[in-house]
Amino acid sequence: MVQWHPSIMAVEHNPRSDRKLFGAPPFILSVSFALLIILGTSLLKLPIATESSITWLQSLFTATSAVTVTGLVVVDTGTVFTPFGQIVIALLIQLGGLGLMTFAIVTLIALGGKIGFLQQTVAKEAFNQTDTSTLVSTAKAVLLFSLLVEAMGMLILSVYWSDELGWKISIFHGFFYTISAFNNAGFALSADSLMPYVADPVVNLTITGLFIIGGLGFSVWIDLRRNKRWSKLSVYSRMMIIGTIIINAVAVIAIYLIENNNPNTLAPLSEFGKWLASWFQAVTPRTAGFNTLAIDQLEDGTTLLMLVLMFIGGGSLSTASGIKVVTFMVLILATYGYLRRDEAVYVFKREIPKDTISKALALTMISIGVTWLAIFALVLSETAPLIDIIFEAISALGTVGLSRGLTGNLSNAGQGIIIFMMFMGRLGPLMLAYFLANPRVTKLRYVETKLAIG
Repeated sequence: MVQWHPSIMAVEHNPRSDRKLFGAPPFILSVSFALLIILGTSLLKLPIATESSITWLQSLFTATSAVTVTGLVVVDTGTVFTPFGQIVIALLIQLGGLGLMTFAIVTLIALGGKIGFLQQTVAKEAFNQTDTSTLVSTAKAVLLFSLLVEAMGMLILSVYWSDELGWKISIFHGFFYTISAFNNAGFALSADSLMPYVADPVVNLTITGLFIIGGLGFSVWIDLRRNKRWSKLSVYSRMMIIGTIIINAVAVIAIYLIENNNPNTLAPLSEFGKWLASWFQAVTPRTAGFNTLAIDQLEDGTTLLMLVLMFIGGGSLSTASGIKVVTFMVLILATYGYLRRDEAVYVFKREIPKDTISKALALTMISIGVTWLAIFALVLSETAPLIDIIFEAISALGTVGLSRGLTGNLSNAGQGIIIFMMFMGRLGPLMLAYFLANPRVTKLRYVETKLAIG
């Protein structure tokens, strides 16, 4: 039995024109990031960029990791790359983290140009906006806010490190670590990341503050600036803030309890140092990539917890990746509502549309599927413990940058797999959200059927 859909019959549709129009923005964004990666690869392969020669694949891996703000490295950033190469990496992180469209729109405005229809469509997807009229103000706000936060972070770190490193080095370190932290990249100028500062409150709180601000999402900060009262904030902003607080709090307590007696992590530290290290390792898997504890020395319980945190990630319209906090919360609320046999899913006295729940489920399932395929491919290409391979794959998809030591030992095939995962982790969810936002129109409806589930 076929049932006609009146709302669809009323309007004639041309699927080819739809594909032509709506297929362009994600394609352009992908090509833009790919071109930036190619440019970065070429610059990092220059003799002036490295202390010793690196392969094209190592250069490509580093450029991809920087543009996708991941932080996984196959060669040490602090010793292999010259100051020129490190500056190139920092600029790639900045461009990849804040997004090409932010810089493109602001530059175009500064030069007195106008934004065309196609550019507006691409930019809307990059900023997760539905109203074209807010694009310019959003782009300006994102850029100004980012530069202000980065300037403050750089000032704090430069001044704090000046006695230890001297002003010249401390300013450069402040510049590099601020960009890397705010953009949730996790690139460090030391092979042991920030482990020497495991109990240092200034470094810990500054770095975590930077990547939490960057990972919370620009839309939340814009909302907080415009609506300073909790009741006036959007449902998304309230969900993002509450979700972030709960996830971080649970992770801190769990890591402290699991690692408290581990002689390779928390046991040697003071009580204050234990909580500080627990805090850092609890929030860094939200796609930041720094570490103050040896990742390969963590207890299995902590490792499993970090896998979940890396998969969840940060907020939409942010420098973080993952399936996103609100996506995770929507799935939890939908599951809870189904178990209660509720007719609809509610949050803050608002109903969550079924379409939003379907999108959250689709994004999560595709992320799980891509991760499983990557793990399977890495198992075939690498000789390493399964837990290390799983950790590497999820870290790459979530553009986190944490590793249990596998990255530097990856084969050429393994490096190619991780490069693909980093690219998909940064742009895949964006492209998927775009296609899910533009449903395929059909004139046919079929009779429902009931299936046995569970």
